[in-house]
Amino acid sequence: MKNIIIKIIKNSIAEELELEPMDELLSVNGEEITDYIDYKFQISDETVVLEVKKQDGEIWELEIEKEYDEDIGIIFENPLMDNIKVCQNKCIFCFIDQMPKGMRKSLYLKDDDTRLSFLYGNFITLTNLTDDEINRIIKYRISPIKVSVHATDKDLRKYMMGNNKEKDILEYLKKLTDAGITVDCQIVLVRDVNDGEVLNKTIRDLAKLQPHVRSVAIVPVGLTDYREKLAELKPFDKESSEKLIDQINVLQNEIYKNINTRFVFLADEFYILAKRDFPDFESYEEFDQLENGIGLCRLLTWEINEYLPKYKNKQVIFDEVTIATGVAAYELILSLCEKIMKEINIKINVEKITNNFFGEKITVAGLITGKDLIEQLKNKNIKNIILPKCMLNDDNVFLDDLKVEDLQRELNAKIIISDVDGEKLLNYLVK
Repeated sequence: MKNIIIKIIKNSIAEELELEPMDELLSVNGEEITDYIDYKFQISDETVVLEVKKQDGEIWELEIEKEYDEDIGIIFENPLMDNIKVCQNKCIFCFIDQMPKGMRKSLYLKDDDTRLSFLYGNFITLTNLTDDEINRIIKYRISPIKVSVHATDKDLRKYMMGNNKEKDILEYLKKLTDAGITVDCQIVLVRDVNDGEVLNKTIRDLAKLQPHVRSVAIVPVGLTDYREKLAELKPFDKESSEKLIDQINVLQNEIYKNINTRFVFLADEFYILAKRDFPDFESYEEFDQLENGIGLCRLLTWEINEYLPKYKNKQVIFDEVTIATGVAAYELILSLCEKIMKEINIKINVEKITNNFFGEKITVAGLITGKDLIEQLKNKNIKNIILPKCMLNDDNVFLDDLKVEDLQRELNAKIIISDVDGEKLLNYLVK
């Protein structure tokens, strides 16, 4: 696969060397580059030799003196510089297997690629890796990585993953952590499958690998309306979520006494389902698993409380604005906006968007589609709409392939995309 350059970072080493888009990187330090991890490893030294093929066919050999680990400033056409490793599992809870037809092809790709875990925070299972690939993680210090564990019981994990080649996850994790690789783990919790005493065993097994297994996130299984011919799974409800919270509180206290960290953390959805208060700010420690929805609500609340006094006397940008969110976060966002309106002379409406696209059991904002936003907001004469960035990909495209421009046109409204960040939200309201 050719390593074609598509962009040169401004004021970078690559710009000084007069490299250009459409140049091709042939080798680094005399070694052919197989993928992005290989590239990053090769360019980490203080002296680096690049071989580049220019657009006219001329071959340049460039010797670079730089700081250790300083980036050169090249962006490639294929970010991985290789093909994505596709998942061979048939997990009983796989979200991709539950998606409706007609979405863009990339959304149906099941990846299980260590490089994507390192670069973008994707979770991998380790079941699709060879021993050589495990050794490569160690050699290139690919750390931290994020691993989906689900259960440490070998037979149960084999059933959940739908993969008869499943190896002992603890052996893999021990080999990685003994080599100093940092791992964040995830458990997709399936009611009456890997919860209860099985969950206690999984958490205690993983805690033995701390500190290199840094934390464990527990997230509820996501169940859409498109589960034809798939295993029958039960969603979590108020009672089962309350029971789980009590169970994890006991485990956290037990583990904290031994290793001075709570180690295992529950997704915000469980507290919402149980109608329980979120744990206090300190309970989330370093907020290592925010991207998993762990502590996001508590952190947002803290940020609004922390920064709101600084914005009290500033001029508002809009007289009125609407924030659209999912069912799960609606009550929290509503209460935070009421607090903001007491301090700032602005009207904030909060719209709860039901997920008709995937089904009403899906309540998180990150899985709301452009179509649902249009259908549920189009008759409300809204002029300014704030949407959380988690609804979109990096190209500002929703899951159903609609773009922000489509919403602006259909709703005849100004669309503002905000990180789920209290200070940034306030910055969109006042100046």
